Amino acid sequence: MNNKGKGLLALLGLAGGAFAFWKYKNMTPDEKQKLKDKANETGSKIKERAGEVQDTISEKYDQLKNSAKKETNDLKREANDLAN
Repeated sequence: MNNKGKGLLALLGLAGGAFAFWKYKNMTPDEKQKLKDKANETGSKIKERAGEVQDTISEKYDQLKNSAKKETNDLKREANDLAN
């Protein structure tokens, strides 16, 4: 992307931010509270989902680690059997 395109994207981003700021400043206190509540709810859902993903990854990691240990032990046992 050339500099002209990057400048246009930056300008659009700045305009979007300015519009969002203006919109927020003109909201009623009730609308602001609803927006804050929705943001907090969304944040809680994201944290909950991230925790679930982390748990799933930890479980998979433990399964792989145990599988690798078992395979290593089996190979060592076979090597010892062949040596004897």
